[in-house]
Amino acid sequence: MPNIVEIELWRLLAGYLFLVLLLLITWRLGVKREKEIVLATIRMTLQLILMGYILVAVFQANHLFISLGIFALMEVFAIYNIYQRIKVKVNARLRRVIASSMLLGTGIPILFFLVVVINVNPWYEARYFIPITGMIIGNSMTGIALGAERMINSMMAGREWVEGALMLGATPYHASKTIISDAFNAAIMPSINSMVGMGIVFLPGMMVGQILSGVSPLVAIDYQIAIMLGIVGSVSLTIFMLLQFGYKTFFNQYSQLEL
Repeated sequence: MPNIVEIELWRLLAGYLFLVLLLLITWRLGVKREKEIVLATIRMTLQLILMGYILVAVFQANHLFISLGIFALMEVFAIYNIYQRIKVKVNARLRRVIASSMLLGTGIPILFFLVVVINVNPWYEARYFIPITGMIIGNSMTGIALGAERMINSMMAGREWVEGALMLGATPYHASKTIISDAFNAAIMPSINSMVGMGIVFLPGMMVGQILSGVSPLVAIDYQIAIMLGIVGSVSLTIFMLLQFGYKTFFNQYSQLEL
């Protein structure tokens, strides 16, 4: 295995010249984002340094409850971020659907991926469990936020159409079917577009990291294909569960639309 090129501290600090370049560009264009950019950079740096030390300790401990605790923490933050990303009001019933869709829609693919696809033993091996869990939850979070917001906006914009269909005898599902399909399409497209450009337009971060650490590109490709399929599966499952149960929160027990 080739030697890993470690980045010396002064070279890492030299990388912050790109931040200076960004600040100069924003100043030149009159975009008042300097404070936000600096704070974001400081926050990123401190969070990554802290996470590095935490991961070293977690990898050494390699305990089931630690891995599950990190999984639960990731899920809580992901669900909270979904609520924050949706710019319209979300009722309590839909919030519960979002939370349960995230937990089941990510938990099942993560377990399947670790046990069947990679065959990690034990399945909670922290070195594999945490990075894979983070990638799957992060992508599913984005997909479910897009799907939920599109569904809510479409329900509000198409209220008259849905109510008209109900008056003609359609069930809530058939009255909402076009909205559900449109929301699924909008939410899944970022993942599909990422797959289309992968390998030619850009190399994914995980694959680049493995190659830089000395892993054969062929091995890195195997892992990248596998994780991408896992991400797409998880994103599609979470969105599907959200839409299949989420549309029901807009109707009462008498199949009447309530927004």
